[in-house]
Amino acid sequence: MDPDSHKLRWTDALARAFTVRRVIGLLICTVGCLLLLGSLAEQVMNANPKMHAALLGGGTAAAATALGTLPVLLSQNFSKRTYDSFLGFGAGVMLGATAFSLVIPALAAAKAAGAGAWEASLLAGAGIMAGAGAILLMGRAIEPSHILERDDVSGNSLRRAWMFVAAVALHNLPEGLAIGVAYAGIDIEKANSLTTGVSIQDVPEGLVVALALRTVGYSRLSAVALGVLSGLVEPVAAAVGVALIGISAGMLPIALAAAGGAMLFVIVNDVIPEMRESGNGTVATIALIFGFILMTVLDTALA
Repeated sequence: MDPDSHKLRWTDALARAFTVRRVIGLLICTVGCLLLLGSLAEQVMNANPKMHAALLGGGTAAAATALGTLPVLLSQNFSKRTYDSFLGFGAGVMLGATAFSLVIPALAAAKAAGAGAWEASLLAGAGIMAGAGAILLMGRAIEPSHILERDDVSGNSLRRAWMFVAAVALHNLPEGLAIGVAYAGIDIEKANSLTTGVSIQDVPEGLVVALALRTVGYSRLSAVALGVLSGLVEPVAAAVGVALIGISAGMLPIALAAAGGAMLFVIVNDVIPEMRESGNGTVATIALIFGFILMTVLDTALA
């Protein structure tokens, strides 16, 4: 092949890869990451108690995920009906957390900052859309529903397992961010209620992840280990949430609403369809209602 032709092809490919929009997007992401890292380092070095509380809350949620995997390690089996009920209950808890611990506090924070009723509502709505859109875009790169479809567990087994864990970790990301943002801004009772709700939901979620991996042939130990690993993103995301508010306290309303939007997208797009696909929709819906009631009690009567 002609060296000049080869060089020309390589140059064209490079030009296509680095379009103006992609370069601008990369620069924006780089600046944002640097700001977050700077804020994170400052919070840690100054021993910010909010950072400590957020890490503890995120760690509690991760421990709850690990707790949920134990029945698989102990060789306990569950029917699909029970499996779907767990999903429904977790979805109800997270719906309650989204409403009472994120969206409503976002509206209150916006009004406290001087926004009127219409401005606060529009700001919260924009945040919800931003959070949902972010999860949608990130989820395009990972399709968890297709990762575990193949029956064989050889060859690409490790790669598929890691992709599945990444997909679940993506679902845990909004929960961790919500915990961090909550401890950074709203009152401690609300933040504790949110952490409790997330942790309750993470127990069945850990079980669901481990069962899914076990169903397609992974060993008990591998399924449990990967399930535990999927929850470790939560304390990291919680720290990022505190750092985000550390950059600008004015971001609190939009950050709370965005965390709520991200969680809402995961619930409606992933959890609810999955809990109904095996014909157990009624039982799962009843479990969802009980989960919502529990979170209502935790976040209102006990706050």
